[in-house]
Amino acid sequence: MIAGNRPINYLRISVTDRCNFRCMYCVPSSPFAVIPHNKIASYEEILKITRIACELGITKVRITGGEPFVRKGIFSFLERLCNIESLKDISITTNGALLNRKKIKKLTALGIRRLNFSLDTLDPVKFARITGRNRFQHVENAIFAAHELGISPIKINTVILRGINDDEIEDITALTLSYPFQVRFIEYMPMGDSAVEKQQQILTGEIKERIESRFGKLVSIKRTTNDGPAKKFQIENAMGIVGFITPISSHFCSECNRLRLTSRGTLRPCLLNNYEKNILNPLRNDASDDELKQIITNTLSKKPSFHGLMDQVGKGVPISHMTSIGG
Repeated sequence: MIAGNRPINYLRISVTDRCNFRCMYCVPSSPFAVIPHNKIASYEEILKITRIACELGITKVRITGGEPFVRKGIFSFLERLCNIESLKDISITTNGALLNRKKIKKLTALGIRRLNFSLDTLDPVKFARITGRNRFQHVENAIFAAHELGISPIKINTVILRGINDDEIEDITALTLSYPFQVRFIEYMPMGDSAVEKQQQILTGEIKERIESRFGKLVSIKRTTNDGPAKKFQIENAMGIVGFITPISSHFCSECNRLRLTSRGTLRPCLLNNYEKNILNPLRNDASDDELKQIITNTLSKKPSFHGLMDQVGKGVPISHMTSIGG
């Protein structure tokens, strides 16, 4: 599939809007309702949409939530997903709190070798403040169990917020000195009704400067075929990698190769643009495979060349909150 001059081979699938955490930069500050179960795409519906997307050129899938492991039957679904022969790369984004050694072994048995963990602090007290849950030790245990069981790469996604965890930039980075982890600093994106103030946002330039002040100049790493949007660097002689995802300071729209399927069964060509196209209702109304393929290709024709997030926020245009879209 092509959008503009960009080949699209990556589908991010949100299997649920529910999460066992309440992260301050993700969950809206005002009350919100979860999506009713009958409006969530079933596993069978997700698999059918995925198979059709694969026929159009999708080869890489990432499973997200909410938190994907809160949904019942997730391992059975993952087994069926892994049986789609044309999929070359299946990965999962998780907060890790519901994973343990036994469950990670089940993932490796399915052939899944790539996990992204969300972790914004190494301080248990601060962790509880950011996530609303006292689960730091569970997450840390899951990360190191995954490492011991051969999951690679292990990516650690971190959002730095001024006055919250910005004093830990160097300590989190230091994980890459001793472990082959990819620590990725993601710029906070002001979406929806967030409890985070705009002035708490810290951009990549400041984070990188802090890292280089402590560890010396970061060495750029060449991109590979399956790389996402992160700009990758390494501290000299480090085992791991430091990445920066820069949707605000330097958008990467021209390199974006992804399409999103939300848990509500809508296709979203851009995370930071509110345009969505419903594919679940046509599927439930017995649309043919060709009709579903046309919905996918028509959606991709709306993929923007740049997101314009800050312009929209400045004009008061609400961007859907992350829990309704999928990470």
